[in-house]
Amino acid sequence: MSVSEDNHSGLTRNQGLVLDALSRADAPLSAYTILDQLRDAGFRAPPQVYRALEKLVESGRVHRLESLNAFVACQHPGCDGHTTVAFTICEQCGRVAEVSDTALVERIREIADASGFRVSKSTVELRGLCAQCVPSA
Repeated sequence: MSVSEDNHSGLTRNQGLVLDALSRADAPLSAYTILDQLRDAGFRAPPQVYRALEKLVESGRVHRLESLNAFVACQHPGCDGHTTVAFTICEQCGRVAEVSDTALVERIREIADASGFRVSKSTVELRGLCAQCVPSA
């Protein structure tokens, strides 16, 4: 897949390829899974993937799911300005959804302010069953 200037403005070739792989994925991907998928595009070593992921996370185009040690493409354009990102993670089918909730952001800020803590970034991961898996549980 070729990297489109319109979709990947300001990205290197490797960053664009990694973002494309994550955007096509049905589930979060580990760095090694990304490496395997991009070998035909010239990726040979984990540092190539990790450098691209680092820049994509910094720019807000990709999020890291700490509990899964995996990455997902941002589902909300302009997310790079958000200090709080939340995800639902289905423990049965593996589906991950990014959640945008201003009330959650405000509540996290209130909790931090009450203890004199200044939040620079937070990631909330909610684990359980998605709507499709609840009936089968």
